[in-house]
Amino acid sequence: MPRPTKPRTVGHSPDVWYFKPRGVPLCDLEEVVLGLDETEALRLADLQGHSQQEVSEQMGVSRATVGRILESARKKVAEALVRGKALRIDREPKTPPPRTGGQKRGTRPDC
Repeated sequence: MPRPTKPRTVGHSPDVWYFKPRGVPLCDLEEVVLGLDETEALRLADLQGHSQQEVSEQMGVSRATVGRILESARKKVAEALVRGKALRIDREPKTPPPRTGGQKRGTRPDC
């Protein structure tokens, strides 16, 4: 069983939660979900130019964890851009999800 996810400090909440290719209805697109922690790591490292060590201190996680978060985030952004998928920023901080019935994780309600 993996270790529980350590809470990450997120200092900014995006104003926009969806990005998609122009002219294609959202219902017709596959979706890539970018975690709030991944968005924060991209903002701090790529937009503000902080080192991974500085990002790790601000987010309250190890430098190695920041490296993994950035790798995952950059791959997701590249996939959305190159393959023409919608990019959704998850509004919830990364915590282990409760496994209850109902809608599957990462799926949109019917359009």
